[in-house]
Amino acid sequence: MIAVFAALAPIFLLILFGYGLRRRGVVPDAFWPAADRLTYFLFFPCLIIDELSKAKLAARDVLGMGTALEAGLLTAAALMLLGRRWMALGGPAFTSVFQGAVRINTYVILAAARTLYGPAGLALTAVGFAVAVPTVNVLCVLVLARHGSNAQGAGARAIAAGLAKNPIILAALTGAALSLSGIGRPPVVGDIVDILARAALPMGLLSVGAGLDLGAARAAGRGVVIATALKLLLVPAVTGVVGLLIGLEGLPLTIAVLFNAAPCAASAYVLARQMGGDHGLIASVITVQTLLAALTLPVVLVAFG
Repeated sequence: MIAVFAALAPIFLLILFGYGLRRRGVVPDAFWPAADRLTYFLFFPCLIIDELSKAKLAARDVLGMGTALEAGLLTAAALMLLGRRWMALGGPAFTSVFQGAVRINTYVILAAARTLYGPAGLALTAVGFAVAVPTVNVLCVLVLARHGSNAQGAGARAIAAGLAKNPIILAALTGAALSLSGIGRPPVVGDIVDILARAALPMGLLSVGAGLDLGAARAAGRGVVIATALKLLLVPAVTGVVGLLIGLEGLPLTIAVLFNAAPCAASAYVLARQMGGDHGLIASVITVQTLLAALTLPVVLVAFG
């Protein structure tokens, strides 16, 4: 347990460092949105392509990991929808709690996988993105379209178009194609991709820290507690139990649990602003979950790792 805490500590310290940089104004505030966009659309996809192109993955492990992942995500979504009346939350607030219960922080997941499990963990993580990202995005968009303050409905064509342009999904498909075709990492271009990929995790984690809002976290209420308990404890437990029941074990089981034990991503805030969610509430959820994950993530990984 202590070894896992020690291994993950630099990840969360780097997040806090990013918060300090923004708080102190070391760089202009305009830097952070640009850095986050560059990481999301360039550095991060390069990392996924680089790792998947070198990977040798077993179909059984990929299928089992995907099943456990989806089971956790869909359980969280079902619990949120079934318990909405009991939670007594307005539409916009409900959408933010929903996002907090299902949305995943890709930077924290990749950093933890790389630190604890090396190239094998990174390769499985890249596959997990291809499974989880479409599910999470479809669920969140549909809930916001139905319950957001400017709800207008989201057509299947609009959702499909958004998924088709998602850089993470495109990167996972590209990397998988390079691996399955036997091409692997191509010369010259592959080296450029590798160089760009090295910037993904430090930039991503610093951006996570820069997005923290401790002021919003102090106003945390019932919605934050519900989203945090589901995301950091219940959902990873369901993922792990389902994985064990279907015979998943070893690293694929641990990576599946890691996905659903990571805190909510900052992209939830952007989506809440665009589609009429309670962006103040989701800011609280993101901050509280990110800080608490430093304690809960090692415990969950040890339990199922």
